[in-house]
Amino acid sequence: MLTFENVSKTYKGGTYAVKNLSLEIEKGEFVVFIGPSGCGKTTTMKMINRLIDPSEGVISIDEKNAVDQDAVQLRREIGYVIQQIGLFPHMTIQDNITLVPKLLNWSKEKRIERAKELLQLVEMDDEYLTRYPNELSGGQQQRIGVLRALAADPPLILMDEPFGALDPITRDTLQDEFKKLQQHLGKTIVFVTHDMDEALKLADRMVILKDGELVQIGTPDEILSEPADAFVEEFIGKDRLLQMRANVESVESIMNKNPITVHESATISEAIQVMREKRVDSLLIINNMNILKGYVDIEMIKSAHEDHSDKTIADILLTKVRTVHKSARLRDSVHRILKLGTSYVPVVDDDKRLLGILTRATLVDVVYDSIWGDQEEETAEQQSAVVEESIL
Repeated sequence: MLTFENVSKTYKGGTYAVKNLSLEIEKGEFVVFIGPSGCGKTTTMKMINRLIDPSEGVISIDEKNAVDQDAVQLRREIGYVIQQIGLFPHMTIQDNITLVPKLLNWSKEKRIERAKELLQLVEMDDEYLTRYPNELSGGQQQRIGVLRALAADPPLILMDEPFGALDPITRDTLQDEFKKLQQHLGKTIVFVTHDMDEALKLADRMVILKDGELVQIGTPDEILSEPADAFVEEFIGKDRLLQMRANVESVESIMNKNPITVHESATISEAIQVMREKRVDSLLIINNMNILKGYVDIEMIKSAHEDHSDKTIADILLTKVRTVHKSARLRDSVHRILKLGTSYVPVVDDDKRLLGILTRATLVDVVYDSIWGDQEEETAEQQSAVVEESIL
């Protein structure tokens, strides 16, 4: 457990960066600090690992006052990820990942095994161990930054806008990966961001700050449904409040549960027949366990058919398929479909079993209902005003 008891940080002249902050963060919680620039969110996070010491109050980690502990040792027991990543360019990926375990005197063999184990968590091969940071993409470097924070298996991880410098699609993918990873490992996360969409997507609870003071704390659903005041409403954004159904409802609740599929052992002719009958230009491919294996489209089918080969669908399918988890929020899925430029996205569970698909048409209905669904008694002028606000 992480607790703040009347914590304040003041600078010269008595200016408060953080003022009288009190809250509790439970083990395994993903808590996001958010607010406008200068609200004190990064200062608050840095006080946890004593990069900054509080002027007043007590910060306790598992009931131990942080300021009573050795600062260097404390930092080695807390994972830390920053936006700039901070990988050492002259060190291999293995050495970057296992930096803290080395400082903690882990054996070389144990460090190597730990690095391999962590790479598997983010689906990166062992071959990356001997590479250097400049040989990796920005998204891969950020994954390594996260793995370094996990290397010594700390119960608490601090993350300061870790995905802010990445392109939208890479950021979206890493957010999904990290949320799933956090749930799997059960780590306590304190995450700082200025991006409301990121906060709504990742947080178990959100802490909204303004001028160094706590304005509201609660789950994304609680904050969306009951903003504490006009500042929170404005900070959330009127479009998000208008589309609250898309923010709080899960993909599973509206997905099409009957996607068009063929088995990976199907022949090219069988796949063509399914396409004709169902009048579709692509097919999702599954195995006997209903695990999503990939997809094929009409161009791939046409090419294989013209070759007069005896290939099966398993021989030509593309295995890289963008998916959404069944528990994902509708708003996040709207963003994903728009970014990918696709007409649908498969919905899967933790084991990548295909459960359904989410289509653009379904999402249009959700947005329509979220704006007009409860307004049948409003005048035409009122409805026009709502539409204008949601667009602008």
